[in-house]
Amino acid sequence: MPFRTRTAVSGAILATAAVLLCPAVAVARSAAAPAPPGWSAAPAPGDGAEPRAQDRPYFYLAGAPGTVMNDRLSLSNPTGRAVTVRLRSSLPGSWLTLASTEVKVPPRTRASVPFTVTVPRGAAPGDHSGALIATGGGKGGGAGGRDAVPVHLRVTGPTLSALTVEDVSVSGRGGSAVIRYTLVNRGNTVLAPRLAVRANGLFGPVLRRAARTLPVGLRPGQGIELTEKWPDPPDLDRVDVRLTVTAGGGAHGTATATYTAAPWGAVAGTALLLAVGAGGLAVVRRRRRAQAVSGVPGADTARTAADEARPCEGGRPDAADQLASTGSGARS
Repeated sequence: MPFRTRTAVSGAILATAAVLLCPAVAVARSAAAPAPPGWSAAPAPGDGAEPRAQDRPYFYLAGAPGTVMNDRLSLSNPTGRAVTVRLRSSLPGSWLTLASTEVKVPPRTRASVPFTVTVPRGAAPGDHSGALIATGGGKGGGAGGRDAVPVHLRVTGPTLSALTVEDVSVSGRGGSAVIRYTLVNRGNTVLAPRLAVRANGLFGPVLRRAARTLPVGLRPGQGIELTEKWPDPPDLDRVDVRLTVTAGGGAHGTATATYTAAPWGAVAGTALLLAVGAGGLAVVRRRRRAQAVSGVPGADTARTAADEARPCEGGRPDAADQLASTGSGARS
């Protein structure tokens, strides 16, 4: 193996780069990196051998949190002039430590630069990617140029894939609308999310988009705001929009939002009808209230007739009283 695992960083690993005087040969280089003028960078093969085209095109290191791993970068200079190469890493934080950040490589020489990768004890299991970037040239530094060697690091341990979709909203009217949402990686692995969109109105489905992979990669704990164009939303409807997001490892999340569409003409017409109806109802109520106050016609006449029909006190005696009076007179 081209690297070995240990638990502490030795002083020898952090020493200056060893320069090996030997003929330079062609080396493998990342296809994505531009070819530097004359010199090159590549992972060093094991046992101090010379780099060859079939050797590693990138670094791959794997270890649990707290592990320290060692490897070497090979710089080859087949030209007739010395070249000074500056080195740096794009891995997060201080995970990678180079024995030297600037190396002068003599003509027709290969230099081997050790480095150490220390996985933090609190690092979440998952994949991490970066590169060792070599830049040549400068004042008195010989040929310029730039080369990059990819570094892939896997932190071993239990993995968790979790994903949520949040803050869903729909805006826009007329010919187009925009669906806005946020994706958050709640797990400890890098995720490539897939999105499906569904929307149902009062009269049935109005939008169906099958799941597709989004052009983003979510790191653990990362959140990203995204948008989805909706070119032909309904003009008059109440729509429930549902977003479903999935990713490898069983990650799954859903969220919904409500979108109400109504043309301005319909809204204005409805408001006018409501206003007219409210005015008419007010007039009817006022008329009824006025009639209740003034009384119903004919009520006074009916009340007078009833009073006249009622007997008065001290009036004419009835027939029984008259008969009693007649009887008393006969006895006398």
